[in-house]
Amino acid sequence: MDIQQLEGLVKQMTLEEKIAQLLQLTAHFHEGADNEGQVTGPMEEMGITEPMVTASGSVLGLSGAQAVIDVQQSYLKKSRLGIPLMFMADVVHGFKTIFPIPLAIGCSWDLELAEKSAEIAAKESAVSGIHVTFAPMVDLVRDPRWGRVMETTGEDPYLNGLFARAFVKGYQGNDLKEETDRLAACVKHFAAYGAPEGGRDYNTVNMSERQLREQYLPAYKAALDEGCEMVMTSFNTVDGIPATGNEKLMRGILRDEWGFEGVLISDWASIREMIAHGAAEDDREAAYRAIRAGVDIEMMTPCYVRHLPELIEGGKVDEALIDEAVLRILRLKNKLGLFENPLRAADPEREKEILFCEEHRSVSYELAAKSSVLLKNNGVLPLQAGANVALIGPFAQSNDILGWWSCVGEKEDAAPLAAALKERFDGTLAVSEGCGIDSMTPDQLEAALETARNADIVVLALGEESAMSGEGGSRTDIRLPQAQLELVKWLKKLGKPMAAVLFNGRPLDLHGIFDEADAVLEAWFPGSEGGAAIADILLGRVNPSGRLTMSFPQSVGQVPVYYNHFNTGRPMDPSKSDERYVSKYIDSPNDPLLPFGFGLSYTKFEYGGLTLSSGEMKAGEPVTVQVKVTNTGERAGVETVQLYVRDVAGEVVRPLRELKGFVQLELQPGESKTATFTLTEEQLRYHHSDLGFSSDPGAFQVFVGSNSRDTLEASFRLA
Repeated sequence: MDIQQLEGLVKQMTLEEKIAQLLQLTAHFHEGADNEGQVTGPMEEMGITEPMVTASGSVLGLSGAQAVIDVQQSYLKKSRLGIPLMFMADVVHGFKTIFPIPLAIGCSWDLELAEKSAEIAAKESAVSGIHVTFAPMVDLVRDPRWGRVMETTGEDPYLNGLFARAFVKGYQGNDLKEETDRLAACVKHFAAYGAPEGGRDYNTVNMSERQLREQYLPAYKAALDEGCEMVMTSFNTVDGIPATGNEKLMRGILRDEWGFEGVLISDWASIREMIAHGAAEDDREAAYRAIRAGVDIEMMTPCYVRHLPELIEGGKVDEALIDEAVLRILRLKNKLGLFENPLRAADPEREKEILFCEEHRSVSYELAAKSSVLLKNNGVLPLQAGANVALIGPFAQSNDILGWWSCVGEKEDAAPLAAALKERFDGTLAVSEGCGIDSMTPDQLEAALETARNADIVVLALGEESAMSGEGGSRTDIRLPQAQLELVKWLKKLGKPMAAVLFNGRPLDLHGIFDEADAVLEAWFPGSEGGAAIADILLGRVNPSGRLTMSFPQSVGQVPVYYNHFNTGRPMDPSKSDERYVSKYIDSPNDPLLPFGFGLSYTKFEYGGLTLSSGEMKAGEPVTVQVKVTNTGERAGVETVQLYVRDVAGEVVRPLRELKGFVQLELQPGESKTATFTLTEEQLRYHHSDLGFSSDPGAFQVFVGSNSRDTLEASFRLA
């Protein structure tokens, strides 16, 4: 259809049909779904009528080719104008083939592989009947207490923006109508959902508009610049106003300033939640505020369908707002080709061939291998051939390694670490659980100690169960559960070399493990092929190359702790640690345990010869930054060379370091390569106190190195 035909379709719709298009319901409301007569209960509870369901515009959470086909065909038989449904789901890090959690994907620093993972997720989803994914989540995060840090790519706005673009490109491709194996992407959660007070999910967010624009908005904008078709509102407040009813945010910035013409959808029940926030007295006022803000689709509450008609009839809401919203929804359905082919790529036979196929699993394996971060290694890894190894811990034989938001992925499809090691290792491997996730029996402990006594080296498999992170998974204590720390203490007494593998969804307080173990490998929740990938890293078949995209704190008391922070008027001099009246803790270092960008390898890299093409930069005349990197170790490896910049004095104080570029170098033993960066004046711009976006002339520092802490330094001036 062309735009005139779509507009004509809107004109044919009754007011009730138009408003129903703005309603998104789960499959339980629709005939044809395997709901076993469970439609009437939810309908009565929400005050939804059969005509509302018949005219509703989209379905949440249904997948499976035949199920989608059945619902779509049943729906179209009743639809007066033949407008097809859109099917949407949370396909966050894979559909059936599960990739590492997004925080882990960020630690790969591999944009091409991230894009490929989204492309595969789209392909598996599309053949199973899905049209839209509620991804990518690009919320900036600085607080590991918040459970949803697992769903983002980290604490840096620049890097998050790059991954946002990669995921959108992978999901959507170039043409949704022609490429039916792709999905429309929905960037979320707009805006600043990743900054809740206290790290508590759904909690208040409070920051200046300058900080919002400087740190939190860029990644959403990057996704939209890549052509992302949808945006989801966040649960939190922005400047005291719930995002879902925030006209300044949604119409002022998103629509008017950024020119977004796609579909805006509420998060689950977030329109009605304005009542609990204290921004609306009832459903009627919530509907009024949301439609005024420009929210097109209401997810799983009936505020629109029950109250927009009376608001329009009473002159409180212009029907033109409804027409705009409906047209945006129809345009997306048209882009997806649903008017010509309502079933799109849904195909039960092809579904059997594509889901969890070998090709997709191999990409999951590669991404798991590249996402794992070696945090510590005192020479005990990789494991020596023929060694006698004890694998001990609650994750030794656990297949709970997919992580939260694993869609239709099944734990049973994920090979545990023990099975993968047994398949690959030529030495002796003995396995013992040692303890549960958060409990230990005397028998478990004794069996673990006996297993360890007979070993040359102990490999610990520790972590959080998947439900300990993710949505609603906020924690005040981000250490490993006490039972696991007790297990480590008992095993330490045996004096055996110990290497720990961590399966978790957030940066942890590593006290009780980082200081006790000789090596620590952060595996995150590595996905369907995680067991195989981690086994190959432990055995040295894969050289770890992951680098952290979120700092690990010394303790939860430091949180929020992140690399790109401001200085203070009384910065601490490390050489004068006893000085009191400076910005410091008296019981902890200021710096995180492990900084942004950190990660070790089984080889060593040496940096030298940092040069700038000029000591002065002018507009239109970039400065070239070069550094020589040499592999001084005995095996090939990949080094992620990172470029940071500091504006020494700005109209608004600037962060001590900001990531401006990176390059991954693959180096053979003894090989040297030059990493080259081009630094432009545009990269030095920032939001001033008047929210203007420009650079300041003056001194700048350049830092290049293996992470945000360990760098070489040079300087230049911006004329």
